[in-house]
Amino acid sequence: MTALDIPTIELNDGAKIPQLGLGVYLVEPGDTERVVSEALEAGYRHIDTAMIYENEREVGKAIAASGIPRDELFVTTKLWNTDQTRAPEAFAESLDKLGLERVDLYLIHWPQAMFGEALGAWRELIKIRESGRATSIGVSNFEIEDLQQIIDETGVVPAANQIELHPLHQRRELTGFCREQGIAIEAWGPLAQGKSDLLTRPEVIAAAEAHGKSPAQVLLRWHVQQGRIIFPKTTKRERLAENADIFDFALTDVEMAAIDAYEVGTNLGPDPRTFDVR
Repeated sequence: MTALDIPTIELNDGAKIPQLGLGVYLVEPGDTERVVSEALEAGYRHIDTAMIYENEREVGKAIAASGIPRDELFVTTKLWNTDQTRAPEAFAESLDKLGLERVDLYLIHWPQAMFGEALGAWRELIKIRESGRATSIGVSNFEIEDLQQIIDETGVVPAANQIELHPLHQRRELTGFCREQGIAIEAWGPLAQGKSDLLTRPEVIAAAEAHGKSPAQVLLRWHVQQGRIIFPKTTKRERLAENADIFDFALTDVEMAAIDAYEVGTNLGPDPRTFDVR
């Protein structure tokens, strides 16, 4: 199985992450092994999962069956909210389900500042990284104040912050802070989760026609040109190929600016400052 020629981004700890991967959020466990296997066959080498997705075991089965050398893969999983006070145990459980001795990136899934447990969890992630069982550590859905706290208290800057980011919700202040700190941005819901009219807007359609691409490819390219890491979710083999076919063209400054202008600050997922699901 030949790997796709996907650009990598160097994280602040020196590790390199493929800029495009497959996300398996909301992929049913019964479908996950097939979808991940098809992605690996298509040349993907970056898989993003989480404990709460309840499909780590199936991701692991697909990886094991692929025969791809471990050092050619980039695997991310995440620490769930109820596990922030037991990060070592939860991490060990994720490794067991994945059938791996290490992951490439381990993230705290939500900050949950109202419970005050993320800092303690971050200290445990630092120990996990030092043990070599996670090459890189980071966070997900962290706001500036959440990031500032863990950096100030530990001196360890997350390698990545995985946040909701799409043309309607561009998080410019947060991404600016992350850029200053050397924190890579991973955009979840890069196509606005199919909950908007982005794919039918005239500027996106015009750019798609100009480059011989689909509207979805145009929006994914918009992310890539800003140095973000993306892992669009799909369960369809043909869409896997389409999502990866975004590195042979470039949007013009005018096309980029037209999509930039869509910003309205509309988040389609939970608000990280108030999300308290346990």
